[in-house]
Amino acid sequence: MSAPVLAQVQIHERSSESCIQKNKLCPAWIVDHFDRYTHPLAQHVVLTATAVVAGFVIAFALALVARRQRWAVGPILGLTGVLYTLPSLAVFFLLLPITGRGTLTALIALTAYTLQILFRNIVVGLDNVPLEAKDAGRGMGLTDRQLLWRVELPLALPDIVAGLRIASTSTVGLATLAVFAGAGGLGSEIIAGSNITFKTGVVAAGGLTVLLAFTLDVILLTAQRLLTPWRRARPA
Repeated sequence: MSAPVLAQVQIHERSSESCIQKNKLCPAWIVDHFDRYTHPLAQHVVLTATAVVAGFVIAFALALVARRQRWAVGPILGLTGVLYTLPSLAVFFLLLPITGRGTLTALIALTAYTLQILFRNIVVGLDNVPLEAKDAGRGMGLTDRQLLWRVELPLALPDIVAGLRIASTSTVGLATLAVFAGAGGLGSEIIAGSNITFKTGVVAAGGLTVLLAFTLDVILLTAQRLLTPWRRARPA
């Protein structure tokens, strides 16, 4: 290595050390240590995606039951509302003696927090389908199942996707607490060792969390636009 290059490296290292010692925001440190965040970020993505998908499957099944048995809407909303209001850390610690430390405990808690939002939005979306559209479908000879999949669900997509967007962004935030259940994620880099007092480490992990939430929101919004082309059509 030539002398000028070596001098630049030494200056860079001294500057980084000085920045860390003064506990300032050190972009160079984030660049040099970004690899330490790749695995926690992958864990965070898996936790969020799995919880939202599992929550959607459960909420969709409950919504179909409530669609046929309208009396069930209130009790289901009440039960999921209770789950939603429980303190997240308390839920993690209550589950630990039952399911143990690990991903399963975190997923049970995170999935439970998505049910209220997803169930409510699916039910609202189905209820908002115009009666004229349903009557037109029945007039075409569609069965109840065909009417659901071909008419009601496509028209309810905006409300359903809105619920998915809220559930996804909130789950990204809650997943940072999954570290207390032993499930890892970006929360592990926020509280690991002395990182909670190290501004750069907190900003790096927190920034990736915000970026992940924003990315998921954009993906879901784009999917909605692609799946509902009629909403982009302009009247002649």
